[in-house]
Amino acid sequence: MRPLTIDEVVGQEHILGEGKLLRRVIEADRLTNIILYGPPGCGKTTLAEVIAKATKRNFVRCSGVVSNVAEIRKVCERARTELGGPGTILFVDEIHRFNKAQQDVLLPYVEDGTVVLIGATTHNPSMFVNTPLTSRSLVFELKPLSADSVGALLDRALTDEKRGYGTLPTHLASDARQFLAEICDGDGRHALTALEVAVRSTPADDQGVIQLTLDVIQECVQRRQVQYDKKEDGHYDTISAFIKSVRGSDPDAAIYWLAKMLVAGEDPRFIARRLVILASEDIGNADPRGLTIAVNALQVVEFIGMPEARITLAQATTYLATAPKSNRSYEAVNQAMADIEHGAVQPVPEHLKNVHIKAVGHEKAPKYKYPHAFREAWVEQNYLRIPKRYYYPSDQGYEATIAKRMEALQAIKPS
Repeated sequence: MRPLTIDEVVGQEHILGEGKLLRRVIEADRLTNIILYGPPGCGKTTLAEVIAKATKRNFVRCSGVVSNVAEIRKVCERARTELGGPGTILFVDEIHRFNKAQQDVLLPYVEDGTVVLIGATTHNPSMFVNTPLTSRSLVFELKPLSADSVGALLDRALTDEKRGYGTLPTHLASDARQFLAEICDGDGRHALTALEVAVRSTPADDQGVIQLTLDVIQECVQRRQVQYDKKEDGHYDTISAFIKSVRGSDPDAAIYWLAKMLVAGEDPRFIARRLVILASEDIGNADPRGLTIAVNALQVVEFIGMPEARITLAQATTYLATAPKSNRSYEAVNQAMADIEHGAVQPVPEHLKNVHIKAVGHEKAPKYKYPHAFREAWVEQNYLRIPKRYYYPSDQGYEATIAKRMEALQAIKPS
């Protein structure tokens, strides 16, 4: 059921729609090196083959998993000496799996036009593909297919008489179609595989029709495929959405992203560690209990693991998401570190130095004032040679109490 022309490609309207860049490049036959970046089953290989057919070029396929330097050179030299004619497209599937040496081998053949490179990757090219290759290529990001697009693929497969099941009396129930279109998480290949399993494993009824009910489709899918790779953007994007939802005080969104990570098999300790960071960075003294709860959650996760750890993570997530927020401690230490890195480093005032270390002139320095000897355990004295304020308590939660206490201490008259 792989599309044979641009018009048969479902989805990716942002690059293949009328007037869009990739479509213009293909239709004008002004093909350049291309890197296609997107999740599994969104059509990267399909698009590469369609481009080759549309531009009438030879199509040679390599794999980043099994190809080596010798094979790459052999393919490129053959393109130079044997194939000729309209030119050659070298399609490298999973190009991110090529190491630097393998990617560098491609450069001279790409530069002199021996081959037009089309690389496909599920990884962000800016992180996993050498800069010399990305700088010589157009990078297009492919999106997961929408439920409507997946549904269209299913309909086509059931009605196409040459490549699909159009010659078989088959009925896909509307609720089963909707379920399959949504459950595959934008992966068209997964949807078609499930459909194939369902058609081939379901006997026809008394009328000779293969009835694909919701129960049949659910059995063939078994479990929802969550697009999430611990070493790819899915990992970083999802944890980013999770932390930003907690920071933004949206417990419902935070719980959803937590659930997605857990279903996808994310390490619960990684999630707990991020919550500990957030408790200090985004909540701080607005609710000091937040850090205690986050640290306790990390310990519980270490002790018991999954699946029970999901309960503790959910408790910590909802508490931190609904807690008052302040990043003033985070801002304070950042500013102090910036001053130290970019300015003069202040020496320790004499009256704050270790009293067990005597130095010449130390006896003439101001004496240290022991705060507990004064009212409210506070006395005015310089703790920096050049005083500067870094910490400005907010009016959120307990930090508002801290702010009032600091104001009250400043109002105390020396006794």
